[in-house]
Amino acid sequence: MSVAHYMDTMDYAPALEGSAEATAWIAAHAAGFGHFIGGGWVGAGRDGSFQTHDPSTGKVLAKLAQGTANDIDSAVAAARQAQAPWQAAGGAVRARHLYALARMVLRHARLFAVVESLDNGKPIRETRDIDVPLVARHFYHHAGWAQIQASEFADQLPVGVVGQIIPWNFPLLMLAWKIAPALALGNTVVLKPAEYTSLTALLFAELAAAAGLPAGVLNIVTGDGATGAALVDHAGVDKIAFTGSTEVGRLIRERTAGSGKALTLELGGKSPFIVFDDADLDAAVEGVVDAIWFNQGQVCCAGSRLLVQEGIAEAFIAKLKRRMATLRVGQPLDKTIDMGAIVAPAQLERIQSLVATAEAEGGAVYQAPGAQAACPGIGCFYPPTLITGTQPGATVMREEIFGPVLVTGTFRTPDEAVLLANNSRYGLSASVWSENIGLALDIAPKLIAGVVWVNATNLFDAAVGFGGTRESGFGREGGREGCFEYLKPAAWAALPLRAATASTAPSSALAAAPASPAVPAAAPDLSNVFAMPAIDRTAKLFIGGKQARPDGNHELPQFAADGTLTGEVGAGNRKDIRNAVAAARAAEGWSKASAHNRAQVLYYLGENLSARGREFAERIAALTGATPEQARAEVEAAIGRLFSAAAWADKYEGRVHQPPLRGVALALPEPLGVVGVVCPPEAPLLAFVSLVAPLLAMGNRVVVVPSETAALVATDLYQVLETSDLPAGVINIVTGASQTLARTLAEHDDVDGLWAFGSAELSAMAEKLSIGNLKRTLVDNGRAIDWFDARVAEGPLLLRHAVQVKNVWIPYGE
Repeated sequence: MSVAHYMDTMDYAPALEGSAEATAWIAAHAAGFGHFIGGGWVGAGRDGSFQTHDPSTGKVLAKLAQGTANDIDSAVAAARQAQAPWQAAGGAVRARHLYALARMVLRHARLFAVVESLDNGKPIRETRDIDVPLVARHFYHHAGWAQIQASEFADQLPVGVVGQIIPWNFPLLMLAWKIAPALALGNTVVLKPAEYTSLTALLFAELAAAAGLPAGVLNIVTGDGATGAALVDHAGVDKIAFTGSTEVGRLIRERTAGSGKALTLELGGKSPFIVFDDADLDAAVEGVVDAIWFNQGQVCCAGSRLLVQEGIAEAFIAKLKRRMATLRVGQPLDKTIDMGAIVAPAQLERIQSLVATAEAEGGAVYQAPGAQAACPGIGCFYPPTLITGTQPGATVMREEIFGPVLVTGTFRTPDEAVLLANNSRYGLSASVWSENIGLALDIAPKLIAGVVWVNATNLFDAAVGFGGTRESGFGREGGREGCFEYLKPAAWAALPLRAATASTAPSSALAAAPASPAVPAAAPDLSNVFAMPAIDRTAKLFIGGKQARPDGNHELPQFAADGTLTGEVGAGNRKDIRNAVAAARAAEGWSKASAHNRAQVLYYLGENLSARGREFAERIAALTGATPEQARAEVEAAIGRLFSAAAWADKYEGRVHQPPLRGVALALPEPLGVVGVVCPPEAPLLAFVSLVAPLLAMGNRVVVVPSETAALVATDLYQVLETSDLPAGVINIVTGASQTLARTLAEHDDVDGLWAFGSAELSAMAEKLSIGNLKRTLVDNGRAIDWFDARVAEGPLLLRHAVQVKNVWIPYGE
């Protein structure tokens, strides 16, 4: 065909990227790839190897080693041996290594891009123009964090040996997202790539070693889910970083519970793409193309739920269908195609099954005329697909398809758009399209998502944190907030384990009270038998701003340090926790209040506590055996914590990131929502305030289980709370058995976070039972915290856990 012909017809001719260099590299490992452990290849060609395939042809690409528990042992041992020297080398040395890795990626950019397309099936223009440059950007960016680590993270230490498990949709990019911050901050890594797509990880390890990365700093072990499980379970791993499905994320949370391992989970999503009637519709259509048909829709943050304002829905869908007719599906190495191959037959079958379910539930399935026939005859291909006419509860509206399938719905008002967008168990990302920037920035904070793009979609950068909430996981990758995921507070790292505490008093007050002699030793003195008795004070629960009797009408005895019975508190149960959570959920106005207003309430709490300081000191001394001086010191420290939290309330602020584009990304710290707090037995007032105050300062509402053995200190707070302008439901106090109530809080799916302090067993239970909604947890793993030490019990250390960061991307310009 002549050039003139193509100018007349505008047909596309194939424009294949050369693959000779990539196939030569694969051929050099014809006997099979081994694991990369301790700077060399291990286990190549042994029994138990498995094959990896080109998804566009089905042909075998290479043979990979199946990792065993012994391989994981070897990799962790190599990483452990290398970690101390790597940390001791200092940030400047590590920065140079990361800089070298960035340069290495750019030198071999074409090789990486082609191997990624062959292994994953994504179009070469995506791997070449998006993935590989962003990989290099991550190493450059984190080289900078390594260089300034000593000043910017002076109170932090690397976590140690990090186990990382990455998915198959962005094999090379996910590797960079995880390896770059881990290595920059002094950790060493054992990484397991996805079974389907391990080749670029092995290529990276080989070239990194050639670039001078010390042996053992980076180790790659290939294999299936059993290999990943061995890595998760390994006692020598200090942190697990996982990207993948929510189902597997839950299993990892459960298996790491109580182990002391740090954990970040970046999981699934069902992200809304919201188009208002004042949006630039042509630009929004192109946004949809990038949101759902980029990487064949195999993107955790894909904008797979299209929500269009009712007045423009018909016109918008018509434009979208016209655009779908121009999308081309073909061989990944063809530079003229828009979509490549689905990663594997199993994933293709899942997509087909969910589309069939949508039809069975009444949805209308649309593919451009001839789109199915235009797909290559071999390999795993699926055309761009649009489903209309579905209800909000339809399977395809709720479930992550992870393929090139877009589901649509409509809304009338901005409030309805927010309700529909948040009608999901996920909370990863969202896109908002409107020419009214005021409207867009009003909607963005209301969306339950870790990332929001305004008039854009699928923007990523190493300087901007990425991650979700709800069943999309927890933790952030990228930016300053992502660095903290690979660090641990130096002050906490030095804490000793908590000493075994005496068992709490029996549930029966009378049984536990000192026994009276059967016959008095002397005649009793009856002179005051008719004296005026003290008025009985019944310590109830505090729910929704009111004192409430416990549902079960049971009481928990409170004993003085000398064993005498000093009073009783209500023994809360599951229903009391339910009522307290409902009250906290209803108090959402606190989260919307200005930081200044929250600060004033906290100052007022401190003021009112100070006015009754002597009374609280006496109660603390009686219940704990503290000296009067120690008790007064605890009260003064608690007042100081309230003032400190008030001071931070309007000063723990977000950041403005400036990624390399025309625009900004606003990193906004947002409250978690409703947080359960289980206080330790010691320092009953100071520990209570130290945990609750930072949560309140950041706009959370709390359900608190106070010290089980000294709960009367917390019940004495009721009048302080009632007279300090604190809105009803912001603080709810349920006294009772800590372990039992902590279990209920952990299992409650309307609780967004759980802070549990006390025994190691309590920590393990809190983490293990939090998997229902994957709530964020903060536990002490049985460490003995000195609540008087501000380094471990005050300030940013706790404030970071009281918020989740939402990054709102705002491009600008014509």
